Amino acid sequence: MEDKIRDSKNIEMDHSKMDHHNHGTMEHEHDTPQTPKLTEPTEHSETVHSKMDHSKMGHSGQETMEHAHHTPQPPKLTEPTDHSKMDHSKMDHSNMDHGALDHETEAQAGHEDHHDHHLMMVNDFKRRFFVSLFITIPILLLSPMIQMFMKVDWRFAGDTYILFALSTVLFIYGGKPFLTGAVDEIKKKSPAMMMLIALAISVAYIYSALTVFVLTGGDFFWELATLITIMLLGHWIEMKSILGASRALEELVKLMPDVAHMIHDDGEIMDHPVGHFKVGFNVLVKPGEKIPLDGTIYEGISSVNESMMTGESVPVEKTTGDEIIGGSINGEGVLKFTVSRVGEATFLSQVIKLVREAQASKSNTQRLADVAAKWLFYIAVVGGITTFTVWILLGKDLSFAIERAVTVIIISCPHALGLATPLVTAVSTSIGAKKGLLIRNRAAFEDARRLNAVVFDKTGTLTEGEFGITDIFSNKYTEKEFLTLVYSVESNSEHPIAKGLVSEGKKRNLETLKVNDYQALPGKGLIAKVAGREMRIVSPGYLTLEKIDFDRVAYEKLAAEGKTVIFALEEGKLIGFIALSDIIRDSAIEAVATLKEMNIESIMLTGDNTKVANYVGKKIGIDQIIAEVLPQDKAKKIDELIKSGKRVAMTGDGINDAPSLALADLGIAIGAGTDVAIETADVILVRSNPLDVVNILKLSKATYRKMIQNLLWATGYNIVALPLAAGVLYNQGILISPALGAVFMSLSTIIVSINARLLKID
Repeated sequence: MEDKIRDSKNIEMDHSKMDHHNHGTMEHEHDTPQTPKLTEPTEHSETVHSKMDHSKMGHSGQETMEHAHHTPQPPKLTEPTDHSKMDHSKMDHSNMDHGALDHETEAQAGHEDHHDHHLMMVNDFKRRFFVSLFITIPILLLSPMIQMFMKVDWRFAGDTYILFALSTVLFIYGGKPFLTGAVDEIKKKSPAMMMLIALAISVAYIYSALTVFVLTGGDFFWELATLITIMLLGHWIEMKSILGASRALEELVKLMPDVAHMIHDDGEIMDHPVGHFKVGFNVLVKPGEKIPLDGTIYEGISSVNESMMTGESVPVEKTTGDEIIGGSINGEGVLKFTVSRVGEATFLSQVIKLVREAQASKSNTQRLADVAAKWLFYIAVVGGITTFTVWILLGKDLSFAIERAVTVIIISCPHALGLATPLVTAVSTSIGAKKGLLIRNRAAFEDARRLNAVVFDKTGTLTEGEFGITDIFSNKYTEKEFLTLVYSVESNSEHPIAKGLVSEGKKRNLETLKVNDYQALPGKGLIAKVAGREMRIVSPGYLTLEKIDFDRVAYEKLAAEGKTVIFALEEGKLIGFIALSDIIRDSAIEAVATLKEMNIESIMLTGDNTKVANYVGKKIGIDQIIAEVLPQDKAKKIDELIKSGKRVAMTGDGINDAPSLALADLGIAIGAGTDVAIETADVILVRSNPLDVVNILKLSKATYRKMIQNLLWATGYNIVALPLAAGVLYNQGILISPALGAVFMSLSTIIVSINARLLKID
């Protein structure tokens, strides 16, 4: 299949063989090659048909479906017992029949549930924060230390038991996310934020409980309450700002039609679920429809839009003997093909496999806050044990040694740490959104500051993905008159080239002349009468076939620049030509130039042919160009760049870019691209502006600097507080009190909050 696709990449497309806009009545010939009989056609239960979204099916201009009424209702899907623990990026689709498209239990339902689960977690943190805040207020009022700090005395008999009861409820309810998170980190043998918080609140609760019933000393219930509440607030703010879940595999599944038009042995055409088709079955595809399966054409001529699948910007001419890819879009002709691949062997299934593998293997970058928390965790454990041991060896009583050790452990987990990065995250997310940057993967975004190479897809990323006129020549009419004639004829077509001509005509406010006897010349082009004169809009191949002379030197020059050329004939005589090409985005030139100033290499990686890629790359200023690359090769190229030591960002918009976006250190999707690319990416450019790639890098660097500043403010006082809490200057009469510790922590919390708000990019 790869060779077939490679062979199809030819910019000098023969438009003369295209059925340019044939929406006429289809004739179902009875001399169709024999097709194996459909195996048990009535067993529609294999397809989850009740959940099909027919509104998204490409059945333009076809009759109403008549198969749904006899499809038995499928059994309800069984929901996973504990979906929160599923790693969707590592879901094993290897045994799934992608041809059947019954992914609801594994991919679609799975990823939708994952998104819903993330939303539920955000709401859960929000709820726990407000409940914990409500409980924290009476805990603070009942705390002897807080009363002493406020110089009041609200003590009464049994107040410590009420304080203990409230703190117990808070520890269990508010502390649950951190305790369960700590268990997960223990299993992974990777201590981070959850372990640090869980250690601090557990030590504070257990020690304080002992002071109520066993030990003598001051409790830390107030510290427990404020720590839990602030940490819940920080996690809620951060999770709310980065809400989103990847549904790349689900979006890939949506690309395929649910039903296909099967050609039976007797020539009768009936609609059947795609899952019932096997290799050797014959299928009919109508104009404008999505091709349901991979196959080989045995009858018909049409142009097929494979841009979202292969990256080819120009619709590819397909005729007898050519292979077609499931998920691509048929043009104006009627095609009949024999199914050549189903299930895991299909092109789309291979893309799904590549995306899954890329997501599973992508570097799991650790968040900056987690790195800081990991070291603070080690400091807390080592510092606490050392403090306890030293004071016991020095002959101090057990209560004193425990109190000093507990103080060290609690101070090691500063309150400000809970807000240091979440507040920066929230601000950077807000700034990004205002600039059209939607951040989906925070870890990959934060690590973008280290990127040294940006790989761009061409079609739809560096270019508009739409045809625009570049050259007009006529040997009989003025440019306006000539374009008006062509515009009037092409206004009746939906071909991508026709759309480019019509768009230009509308921009110039050209008059639409009356067109009569419009028809598509099967495999040749268009013919119509304009003002009583016969006009033909054809390709170079048609001129060669009809032995009509034209300027081949001029044509070859335009073709070498990656342009598509169409010719106009009036009453059989050549009167001019129009050249079109994919429009280069102005912002792409500026983006590449700016990246060079930042010492970041720009690379073009495209499925388009070499001539087009080189022309576009030269115009934009990109030095390294890799063209005619299939999806699996794109991912391999990205992997090669990463293994060579480069930190790579991939920018793309199509299905063919999905595996590369998932594998790159930072996947950037153009907002106008496919849902698959968007759902696979780490960052989305809403404005489809390549210059925003520069803004991503600038925002990432600014965010990192601000996080470092906040973490220094959040933990900086530990350098002084920890030794004093341990009792280093105890013999000199200097010992940090809980009240003084509270002042330090409150001050650092205020500082990180203000500092986060000062985040901005140039």
